[in-house]
Amino acid sequence: MRPISGWVRMTILFAIAGFFEVTAYGQVNAFTPLYLPQIGIELAAVAVWVGAIASFSNLAGLPFLPFWGALADRYGRKPLIIRSFVVAFVALSLTAIAPNVWIFAIARALQSLGLGNTGLILATIAEHAPAGRVAFAFGIVNGANPMGAFIGPLVGGPIVDRIGFPVLMAADAAIMLGLVAMLAFGYRDGFVAKETGGSLLRMAGDGILLIVRSPRLRALFPALFLLFAGWMLAFIYVPLVVARLYTGPDPNTAVGIVFGAGGLGVLILSPLIGAIADRYGKARTLFIGCAVLAAIWSAPFFTRDVVPFTVAWTVVNGLAAALFSVSFTLLSASATDETRGRVMTFAYLPANIGFVVGPAIGSVIASVDVFMVFPAAAVVTALGLAAVIVAWRQPLAAADA
Repeated sequence: MRPISGWVRMTILFAIAGFFEVTAYGQVNAFTPLYLPQIGIELAAVAVWVGAIASFSNLAGLPFLPFWGALADRYGRKPLIIRSFVVAFVALSLTAIAPNVWIFAIARALQSLGLGNTGLILATIAEHAPAGRVAFAFGIVNGANPMGAFIGPLVGGPIVDRIGFPVLMAADAAIMLGLVAMLAFGYRDGFVAKETGGSLLRMAGDGILLIVRSPRLRALFPALFLLFAGWMLAFIYVPLVVARLYTGPDPNTAVGIVFGAGGLGVLILSPLIGAIADRYGKARTLFIGCAVLAAIWSAPFFTRDVVPFTVAWTVVNGLAAALFSVSFTLLSASATDETRGRVMTFAYLPANIGFVVGPAIGSVIASVDVFMVFPAAAVVTALGLAAVIVAWRQPLAAADA
């Protein structure tokens, strides 16, 4: 039997790690709203706290995001990749034992210190896989994420209903610890440190300067976070909507089914929209697709039964996720070959900021009526689309103006 080559082993390990990381993160998002009353939050205040915790937890990690790539360049990608799973272990462990909402919120904030590992994983694979197999390896690793989003809530819902949310979080923490060991001993990246002659602050700032100096990138980044803030706004309140619609004995199982259906929508629509974008143009597909998304975002608002809501959510979540993937191509096309790597290090920044702004808006709207988050998402998406179109028309560099 031929031994497994290094890049294949690396790809398998990263796919497994990504699957379980997304599974755990999806379970936290899916079951937090129904758990908050158990740690002292009154039912009337749950909607506000859901948005506040989501916004705060993502905001806490943003200041550190530019430094992960710089640290990886200096000390190697492997330690920084493993760092994210160590952080997840600590955060999930604290979530499992949190006695009140304040400790719970701190645990969620700690989890945001794991941001930035996806770009490092993809960069590591690109350096080790043969040129003709890089896209295949990327597909394997990226494909594990929607699978985790699909399976995680489906499996987690019955566990929460029968033995509790803290038990699920403890199990996820144990899995993260296993992933740390697996990644630590499972592959070698062969990193050799380079003398950069600059501080970490300067290294981290290089990518930001590239964005600021490009008129298009300078406008595109805030436009994209506005575009997808509506998705983040609606996403975190789906469990509360399901709790309003479902009257049976297993509410977390119902939430898991709805989230799992949303993950199935991603599995189906992401490759379909990607194929359409390749054939008819990335920018055109993004613009038309987001116009359609803005038009149908309000559909879940009009559902008053769990089955039609699940169908509506499957469509809008799948389309939003697919268009989010297409948006990366606009960033890539707006950078030069020399700067693309540093620019794409920040590719997830619009989503990270959207997860701060969206829930902050949602905490106000959902406190009035949780169903109103869907029309609000439609408005925010429409505004974001207009901003992206304007940004796309800007010159690539200041010299082009």
